[in-house]
Amino acid sequence: MTRRGYATGDARRERILATALLEFAENGYRGASLARIAERVELSQAGLLHHFKSKERLLIAVLDYRDEADTRRFDFGNLTGIAALDALADVVDYNSRVPGLVQLFSVINGEAVTADHPGHDWARTRYRRLRASLASALRRGAEAGEFRADLDSEAHADRLIAMMDGLQTQWLLDPDNVDMPRVFRTYIADVITALQP
Repeated sequence: MTRRGYATGDARRERILATALLEFAENGYRGASLARIAERVELSQAGLLHHFKSKERLLIAVLDYRDEADTRRFDFGNLTGIAALDALADVVDYNSRVPGLVQLFSVINGEAVTADHPGHDWARTRYRRLRASLASALRRGAEAGEFRADLDSEAHADRLIAMMDGLQTQWLLDPDNVDMPRVFRTYIADVITALQP
C-alpha cells in the first residue's frame, strides 16, 4: 500500500514537472502561472504548492529535471575527445526535436542574468559544470593523442558552449532558415580537424 502511494506521488510529481516545463517554456518565469500549471495537472493551486512550496522551488525543480534527463541521455563524464564532441552534436540533434526544452533553456537563461532571478545560481552553476566537463573531455582527448597536447581546453569549451547557445537562439527565431544540427555538426568537424595533431 505504501509503495503504491509513493508510485502515485512520483507519477504526479513527474506530471507536474513536465507540465511546468511547458508553462515556463511558453511564458518564461515571470509570465508563468501556478494557477495554469495546477489546472493543467488537475490540482488546486494549494495542491500544487503541497508538492512544491513556491514558484521559485518549482522552477529549480524543473531545471534540475531537465538537466537530469540530459545527463541520463548524454554522459559526458565518461567520454573522451572526439567521442565527447560527437555526443555534443547528438545533444544538438536531440534539441532540434524538442523545441520546448530549448525555448525553456533560452528564456530562463536570458532572465537569469539578473542576480535576483531564482534561476541565477542554477544557471551559473550549470555553465561552470558544463565548461569543466567539456574541458576535461578535451584534456583527456589530448592525453590520449587525439588532440594536440598544447590545446587550451578551457577556451575551446567556452567557444563550444557559445556556438551551441548562439545557434540555438538563431534557430528558435528562424527555424525554417537555420539548420541547427547540420551547422553544429559541421562546426564540430572543423573543431576536430583543427585540434588534431
